[in-house]
Amino acid sequence: MANTNLSQAKNAKNDEFYTQYQDIEKEVNAYIEYNPDVFKDKIIFLPCDDPEWSNFTKYFAQNFKKLKLKKLISTSYAVESKTYKNGYQTTLFEKQNPIFDKNKTRIKGKIFTLTKDKTGDGKINIDDLDWKYMEGDGDFRSKEVKRLRDEADIIITNPPFSLFREFLAWIIEAKKQFLIIANMNAITYKEVFPLIKENKVWLGVKSTSKAMFFKTSNKEYASRVSSERPEGSWWRKVDGEVCIGINNSCWFTNIDHGRRHQKLPLMTMADNLKYNKKMLDKNSYDKYDNYEAIEVSFTNTIPSDYGGVMGVPVSFLDKYNPEQFEIIGEMVSTQKDEYNFGYPFINKKKVYARILIKHKEIKGKR
Repeated sequence: MANTNLSQAKNAKNDEFYTQYQDIEKEVNAYIEYNPDVFKDKIIFLPCDDPEWSNFTKYFAQNFKKLKLKKLISTSYAVESKTYKNGYQTTLFEKQNPIFDKNKTRIKGKIFTLTKDKTGDGKINIDDLDWKYMEGDGDFRSKEVKRLRDEADIIITNPPFSLFREFLAWIIEAKKQFLIIANMNAITYKEVFPLIKENKVWLGVKSTSKAMFFKTSNKEYASRVSSERPEGSWWRKVDGEVCIGINNSCWFTNIDHGRRHQKLPLMTMADNLKYNKKMLDKNSYDKYDNYEAIEVSFTNTIPSDYGGVMGVPVSFLDKYNPEQFEIIGEMVSTQKDEYNFGYPFINKKKVYARILIKHKEIKGKR
């Protein structure tokens, strides 16, 4: 599937995908397991597209007490400011509220806040949300939303993939903790890779090898994908709705979790050459023509006893342990800079994009 669905969605002027509740729950639980108080007394900000429908808002509202949150803030983006507007309907939640304004509903963003049990039923959940129209359309770049960003401790959402660079810079500027979804290709962006190399950003818990399935507001696009392909890795039905499979989707974060401290089990170079079936790759352990490093075509063929620089697949970062390995740089394009050393070649033939690493515990070459 590669990134075909994502590319098609961008061509259809729609890369707004809505995350499933269970995907949010599974990822967040891993951080709680590592640190039970990771969200305690924190203000969580969800710059979401439609909080009435967003599973991020539902999850954190339903688990407000369990997570020991101080405050939950969620915002929406006005429908008239979106590229894709078809199919929008004002919810009963909004229409039946006394502050409903038919002149504002399509042009203003909305802000939702949760701090306490408003209904008096002894629980804190989505029924206790307060809301109002925003001054503007809810764009994350507005001064209004920036103020909410600055108030928050942690920012969590699924931003449009096309705005990932700008959105991440917006978070980093404010020096906030975050947990956001993007395509794995973002690892190699010149704005992102230096942050990963310096251990200021890392991948979340969810494996990059499996697709994530998202709902989309563009029903025409969902219908077309489901009619053209059999149900499977491209799409599947969830609660009766078509969800689009986006391959290589992953979480980016600066919140610590246990998986990034698990040591990757490895064999020696000799044992890999003798026993590892993946070593049939003809380029394995060959040296690059244009950089002093060896080719390691698969993460599980990284030799345990080689002290020099190794070029590994970008997907290696799914298993990256900063105590076990050091990131040296990347070889992902012909545009060289202080982090990227040019596309890798072996015997004058181009190899795939690579991350350059070396063992922290082994000095010198084998």
